[in-house]
Amino acid sequence: MQHIVLAALCCCIATFAALANGQTSATDSTPSPAATEWELYPARHLVGTPVPPDSSDVQRLQKKAFWRASAETVGFNIGLWAFDRYVQKGHYAYINFETIKENFKHGFEWDNDHLGTNMFAHPYNGSLFYNAGRSNGYNFWQSGLFAIGGSAMWEMFMECEYPSTNDIIATPIGGAAIGEVLYRTSDLVLDDRTTGGRRFGRELAAFILSPMRGFTRIVTGRAWEKRSTTGRRFGLPPISIDLSLGTRMLLFHDKDNLTKAGAAMRVNIEYGDPFTPTTTPYDNFSFLIELNAMKTQPLLSRVEIMGRLLSTNLIEKPNSSLSVGMYQHFDYFDSDTISDNNDQHFYDPCTVPYKFGTPASLGGGAVFRYTNAPFMQLDAYAHVNGIIMGGVLSDFYRNYNRNYNWGSGYAAKAGVNLHLFKQRLSISVKDQYYKLFTWKGYDPTRLDVTGEPVNVQGNYSTASFNHLEAMVSCRLWHRIYATVGVDYYYRFTNYENYPDHIEDGNGGYFNGSNLLISSKQVGIYAMLTYKF
Repeated sequence: MQHIVLAALCCCIATFAALANGQTSATDSTPSPAATEWELYPARHLVGTPVPPDSSDVQRLQKKAFWRASAETVGFNIGLWAFDRYVQKGHYAYINFETIKENFKHGFEWDNDHLGTNMFAHPYNGSLFYNAGRSNGYNFWQSGLFAIGGSAMWEMFMECEYPSTNDIIATPIGGAAIGEVLYRTSDLVLDDRTTGGRRFGRELAAFILSPMRGFTRIVTGRAWEKRSTTGRRFGLPPISIDLSLGTRMLLFHDKDNLTKAGAAMRVNIEYGDPFTPTTTPYDNFSFLIELNAMKTQPLLSRVEIMGRLLSTNLIEKPNSSLSVGMYQHFDYFDSDTISDNNDQHFYDPCTVPYKFGTPASLGGGAVFRYTNAPFMQLDAYAHVNGIIMGGVLSDFYRNYNRNYNWGSGYAAKAGVNLHLFKQRLSISVKDQYYKLFTWKGYDPTRLDVTGEPVNVQGNYSTASFNHLEAMVSCRLWHRIYATVGVDYYYRFTNYENYPDHIEDGNGGYFNGSNLLISSKQVGIYAMLTYKF
């Protein structure tokens, strides 16, 4: 998991470097004057003036190459298997005809891998399959078929473990979300007009962001081909990139008033115009990644993607706009215990504040904006989603590397952003609520599941997960802002059909047929934000 996180971090840094250091020439894009930015895209610092794609680039990059895309998908799976088998010597990589036959005979079941593996690493692998198609001329929906095919090949042929139900869902659906974000982001740094060291730096950055696209450019010769156009499929859309660095403090209140602090980094990208009607997926998306350098905490703590699939405008007035549409969502939240009082033989409820992910989620949303230039802009959004598959922290399920329950359900998201005095002061509040139902559980008398993995989603339960966040940013100098904020995570789980008087592992008992357990965490952060 760590190498995936570091790759994502390198992607972000590469993007910043390329976009900040002459990402476009004077003939392609120039920095936007503050007045123009405020009038056209209030409350957003744009990387550069939006430029439409060149028609010749679009036509060239839409030419489909099925066999090359298929070879890249199959080749990646074979290469990854060879690494797992001969370098890592993973037990799951010792395959033969008998293991393949057994996979088809047995069929799919729920696996017990780490949260980071199932909720992020597998979708990231899916993004590589997806971009094998995307970089060879296929559109969003068509490229998703390569993600499905690549995932099915891996599950059925490339492991001696039974194929995973959760992987065949999370890998292609989550892979499409991550893949399209990385594909479009890599498009920003390419410029076929450049040569020498500058060209090499751009190609390297694009390769890091989207390895399959970088590989395709190498095998086709596009990586060094000099042209009179940029070679971008999407030109330069309105894009805003915020990089925040600072500190984050965690407050833990479930049993002990414990605190822990460390360094934190946050990258926030807003791509496209949310008020331009479209039927093209991901013409507008938001992407957030958050990393910690804090003892006992995971390096990757948060990833959020909200990609618009289609939309139309209901209100279009000089000072107000309302857009409604369909959106794809990818959410990942991870934490670990900050308590030193953990019994290794029994996982005490609430020792870990939260773990949560929804790699497959889809729903409707509305975006509203009101502008009273030049002093104020208010924008707000609301979404209601169906969760095809998600995972949430379990207090009791412990099998192999898993400490969470799978489930399906729904989510509701809402947020308000207030920008004052031409972006000098910004205030934002948002709330995200999720409900997951785990419907394929195990014997409730077995609180600490051990031994052979079982084909279940986890505990029979209904879980709620809520994330509330408030943030204030104030301009210090040019594009540098001071940002302070607080977020609150709350997880509540109702474990169903449990018998009375179950030992809690600490000499006590849980009473009642339904166990109601909650956990929470408060985070406070102070950062410096640079708006590119």
